[in-house]
Amino acid sequence: INLEMPTINLKGEVTVLAAVPEVVKALESSAMTWQKSISTALEEQLKKVPQGNGPLAEVNFWCEINDTLTVLTEQTKLPEVQKVLKILQEAESEHIGGLQIVLSDLRKHHLEALDNVKCLSVLERHFKNLTYDAEFSVVLNTIPSLMNALRIVWIVSRHYNKDERMALLMERIAWEISTRVCRVVVLQTLFKEDRAAAKKKVAEAKRTLEQWKNCYFDVRAQIEASGREQHWEFDRKRLFEKTDYMASVCQDLYDVLQVIIEELYNIFNPELKAVTGERKRIDDLVRGIKGLTRPMEGLTFDPFNIKSAHDWKLIMEEFKEQVSVETVKQIFLQKLKDPPLCKNHPPVAGAIYWSRSLFYRIKRPIIRFQEVEDLLASERGKEVKHIYLQVAKKMKEYEDEKYSQWRVRTKTILPLLLKNTVLTSSAADKPVTTKNPVHFLVNFSPVLQETIIETKYMDQLGFPVPKIARYVALQEDKYHRYTNGLENMLDHYHKLMGSLNEAETRLLDDHIQDLWKVFKPGHRKLNWNSLGVGDFIVQCTRAVRKFEMLVRQICNNSEDINDKLLFIGSTNLFKFPSSKNGDELPKAEEFFEYVKCERSKAVAHLIRKYTAIPQLLIKVEGEVANTNSGKSPKLTSYYAYWEKRIYEVLTQLVVKNLQAFNAAVLGNDPLFHTEAILSASEIILQPDASEIEKMTVQCIQDSVEVTKHFVRWMHGTCIACPPQHVKEDEVITFSFYSDVSQNPLVMEQAVLITHNVHKLLASLSKYLNEWNRYQPLWKLDKGIVMERLAAEKPTCVTFDDELQFYMKVAQEVTQQPLIKDEQFIRLRLAPLACTVQENARGWMSSLGKLLSESAREELFSLQEEIQVGAFSSCS
Repeated sequence: INLEMPTINLKGEVTVLAAVPEVVKALESSAMTWQKSISTALEEQLKKVPQGNGPLAEVNFWCEINDTLTVLTEQTKLPEVQKVLKILQEAESEHIGGLQIVLSDLRKHHLEALDNVKCLSVLERHFKNLTYDAEFSVVLNTIPSLMNALRIVWIVSRHYNKDERMALLMERIAWEISTRVCRVVVLQTLFKEDRAAAKKKVAEAKRTLEQWKNCYFDVRAQIEASGREQHWEFDRKRLFEKTDYMASVCQDLYDVLQVIIEELYNIFNPELKAVTGERKRIDDLVRGIKGLTRPMEGLTFDPFNIKSAHDWKLIMEEFKEQVSVETVKQIFLQKLKDPPLCKNHPPVAGAIYWSRSLFYRIKRPIIRFQEVEDLLASERGKEVKHIYLQVAKKMKEYEDEKYSQWRVRTKTILPLLLKNTVLTSSAADKPVTTKNPVHFLVNFSPVLQETIIETKYMDQLGFPVPKIARYVALQEDKYHRYTNGLENMLDHYHKLMGSLNEAETRLLDDHIQDLWKVFKPGHRKLNWNSLGVGDFIVQCTRAVRKFEMLVRQICNNSEDINDKLLFIGSTNLFKFPSSKNGDELPKAEEFFEYVKCERSKAVAHLIRKYTAIPQLLIKVEGEVANTNSGKSPKLTSYYAYWEKRIYEVLTQLVVKNLQAFNAAVLGNDPLFHTEAILSASEIILQPDASEIEKMTVQCIQDSVEVTKHFVRWMHGTCIACPPQHVKEDEVITFSFYSDVSQNPLVMEQAVLITHNVHKLLASLSKYLNEWNRYQPLWKLDKGIVMERLAAEKPTCVTFDDELQFYMKVAQEVTQQPLIKDEQFIRLRLAPLACTVQENARGWMSSLGKLLSESAREELFSLQEEIQVGAFSSCS
């Protein structure tokens, strides 16, 4: 469309030309022509509609409108047109108003088209993926991006932010997606393709249809959550009704392919041919499977059209009914020898239940086929009917065979099972003794319980059951009561026996033998037909309770003894003194004396605990043997058990305490102090190293000799062994000392502690050797040294050097650390330092005296010289 320019000359000023009537008249004619042309063009563009149902048609539609209106708009911007408009406006022409209105409409529609083209260009790439791309995977990836792009357009566009326009665009997208599915999923060829590929294609088509809806609602939720954007409230029926229906059809097709691939074709495999031997029959069935989809391949309607939903539903029902008969037959043949059972169903009746449930599954479709006129009369109907009758016959034969075998077996085995004794034991026919632990079991055969359950289910299934089976089934409650009573009693018994150690079992040997005598009828003569089973359970329960009371009393006494042994084993034999005030520690003698005194107190408590143990054992003797002598033969092994336990605890007591003492020796916390002193010109410890080592060894020996206070019992008793007079003045007391002191662990710890203490004292002696550099202070004779120095006639400088040396020594000593902590010993060096300082000061005093005498002599000599000189002068 071209706007014709006026032929009149427009050169000159606007005001001048506007005053010329001929010019104005000619320009008014052109203006009316322009108005008509632009109005006509706008009307034609606004009447246009998108050519197609897809979203790309919408893009092309607005591109065409934008192109047309752009051409018109560019012409109105030409200088000639603008000058005409100014002249007519200056001349106040009556035609200028109409032209201005048309030009305003043109600008408005052009801006709308331009804005729409810009917004749709953001979506165009996604639209092309939906329309042209061959892979569903691309479409699946495109839909989320497309939905996010639609959200952007909804926010920024001035025209697609209206419900109606955005809804129409989304309808076009839904149409494109559904059309694509229809184009790809073609039923005429779908079932002829590779089955796995076809299955994948249908699954992706369904996912595509579902993703369209899911992504819409995801973005809609994001918009609502933002709180800043206008919500999407579009008609869901218009957007999703068709795609939802198509997704359901795709699911149906997927199910069909699943049945064919996963079930039927896998059932009719070469192995089934080998097992059944019916190769031709199975090949015919395979061809029949392929024929199941023929009705779908020859449809006269579009299955994806929602108007055909009823017809499609009928097709699917027919397919499922045809599949069910053949599937059930193959399930029956496959699981015949090992049928799946419902929960709590017994093997035989459960197998019959399984067979009948399969029969009812194929019976229902046959009944439905009969309701449809002439359906069973068709070729396919006859095939289904033949399979049905064949399977039904085999199922009936299967049930009859199972029942017959069960009936014969039940009549044979039930009398034998009822003659079983009510109990059985692990000892069998061996002599029962407490040395061999005996485990009793309820001898109620699982086969007997299974037969009871089978009988009930067989009766429900309508089969006649043998009289003996019915009798046993009627006695189920009684048998249940008996087995529960026996199991509870035996559980109680086994729990009691499990709580006893070997010594307690031997102690209670007679009582256990008495209890087994009560159990004896249960595994010797009483069977499940006997009348005295109930009374037997009562007697056994009473005997077990009586035995329990005895076990509890013994266990209580054992706990008391163990408590006392625990106290003995946890006693501290090396209790150290706490420091008196801060850093002040006891002397070595005080430390070891304190440990000895505290040990004596602890031993007194230990002896009281130890001497109470025989009284507890005598109490046990009273319960078990009805005597209180402390030397019952029945308790000989029990006395020995506890004496061994006492030995173990005493060994543990000594070893644990020696280990703790060794840890203290090696620790960093000093326990006592010793001093370094100068004695007979030698630096030594006070007390010396040998004395400390001797006290340590004695302390270790005393801790081991604690066991001398624990007197051994006489053999076979819990009575303390009296002192034995070997000679007139020598008495021997048998105690645990001789055994504990020879224990390798005790000896090892004693040697280890002695070695560690010796090593520590050697280290301290080595440290004291460093003080030997001051040895000349007390080793040299001051008199002799001073005489030699006086004979040399030293100068004052020499005296000054000597004095400075000894003064430096005295100061150096004061700067030395006066305390050294080495493991568990604190070495105090103050006495030694004082001695060194005193010796240094002594040397300084001697030098001072020598200097004084030397100065006096010099003074007297000088005085004589002065006097002699004065006399000579006078002369």
